[in-house]
Amino acid sequence: MSNRFSRARNAGQGEGGFSLLEVLIAVVVLSVGLLGMAALQINATKNNQSSYQRTQAVMLSYLMLDAMRANRAASYDTGNNMTCAVPGAGGDRRSRDLNIWFQSLKDQLGNVDSTCARIACVANNVCTIYIQWNDERAMAGGNAQTFSFTSRL
Repeated sequence: MSNRFSRARNAGQGEGGFSLLEVLIAVVVLSVGLLGMAALQINATKNNQSSYQRTQAVMLSYLMLDAMRANRAASYDTGNNMTCAVPGAGGDRRSRDLNIWFQSLKDQLGNVDSTCARIACVANNVCTIYIQWNDERAMAGGNAQTFSFTSRL
C-alpha cells in the first residue's frame, strides 16, 4: 500500500515550476527582441538627423533667396562650380550676405569640405540654388546629398 501512495506522490512532483532550459529560452527570446528594438531606435535616430539636415538645406535656400530679393541690384551668381570655402565678408551687402549664408551652411550641415553650394542665375531673374553636404550617418559610405531649388526673384 505504501508503494501506491509513493508513486502517486512522485508523479505530481515532476510538473511543478519552470525548468532551467525554459527560462534560458525565454531570456534568449527577450534578448533578441530587445536587440531588435535597439537597432530600430538607432536607425530612426540616423534617419531623423538626415531629415533635419534636408530641412535645414531648404530653410537656408529660402534665406538666401530672401537676401537676393532684398538686394536685386547685386548679382549673387557664384559661377558654374560648387563653392566649398566660406567667402570673405567684404564691404558690400552681397559679400556679407554670401559670407553669412555660407557660414550658416557650414554650421547647420557640417563644417567639412563636402559642404558646398552654388547659385546660378539666368535671364528673367530665375536663380537656382544648389546645396551639397555629406550625409554619412544615414547613408552608408558617406554619400553626398544634393538639394536644388529654383525660384524667380
